[in-house]
Amino acid sequence: MGSMVSFTSPCVAEVVPDEERPIGPDDVRLRTLFSGISAGTELTAYRGTNPYLTKRWDDDRRLFVDGSTSFEYPVDGWGYEEVGEVVEIGDAVTGLQPGDRVWGTWGHRTSTVQSAERAGGRLLGAGVDPRIGIFSQIAAIGLNVVLDADIHVGETVAVFGLGVPGQIVAQLARLNGATVIGVDGIAARRDLARELGADVVLDAGEGEVAEQVRALTQGRGADVCLEVTGNYRALHEAIRAVAYSSRVCAAGFMQGDGVGLRLGEEFHHNRVNVVCSQISGVAPNLQHRWDGYRLARTAMDLAESGRLRLLELITHTYPLADAGAAFTLLHERPEQALQVLLSFEEVAA
Repeated sequence: MGSMVSFTSPCVAEVVPDEERPIGPDDVRLRTLFSGISAGTELTAYRGTNPYLTKRWDDDRRLFVDGSTSFEYPVDGWGYEEVGEVVEIGDAVTGLQPGDRVWGTWGHRTSTVQSAERAGGRLLGAGVDPRIGIFSQIAAIGLNVVLDADIHVGETVAVFGLGVPGQIVAQLARLNGATVIGVDGIAARRDLARELGADVVLDAGEGEVAEQVRALTQGRGADVCLEVTGNYRALHEAIRAVAYSSRVCAAGFMQGDGVGLRLGEEFHHNRVNVVCSQISGVAPNLQHRWDGYRLARTAMDLAESGRLRLLELITHTYPLADAGAAFTLLHERPEQALQVLLSFEEVAA
């Protein structure tokens, strides 16, 4: 019997039993080493604000509808930032062996069974810090934002929000040849973004961000603005800061009504193109070449080579038994943390 994290009610995370299934001849069992907590989408399920908990997603019509819900508490095994090692292989498996380390998405649970084919395509390189593996999905999300942004060499990109995905987006935008302006209200996040290569950082709490962006771009505005906050006011400021007839990529998971978003102002008068960037799909013009696996694989390759710096984003590591405290930190004191990990080492001991 294994263990997993369950959201048993709003703002309550508990560690509960998780039945482990047997492996088949073509499967491997992975023992989880580390699991990362998403401070965005995952916390909406923890807090109870996720629309799947208040409405039902109609997959055929692609609409949220009232009257029932897609999820209800307890919400078991959420989480999409995992890395583990092979501890058992099926009789027909070749090419994998115990001790191989695999990145992927299987929730905050002590183990998972996956096909050898899937696990074999997600191996970490020998000698790589295994914690890099927890970033495969969140870094893929960041890379998808940059692909949606269609950044060109020599352009100025303003990144609104320097949490984990924002820090990743800022680095990837710079790798694409952009001058990067990072915007956040938390000084430690601005300092880290500068350390990781951002050219300029601005304090969102001081106001007049759009005016400062325009001053830095000879009055033109940023060529592209990337919103990675989930905050409507930040999206509004990104719209204000972008150049005429230019693009804003909105990647944050907005909750509730759009308070602070005034679409009759700069959005309307500057013909701003607001694009949703969401990991369930790739831009139509790229779908013949890119998919979710390539996004994650590319992000991991960049991290393993050192071109994408991820370990600096980790601020806290909790043992699995203290998962409740980890979620409380991110819920109540988000300014004190960036990437929070759950460690499963004591479970295996």
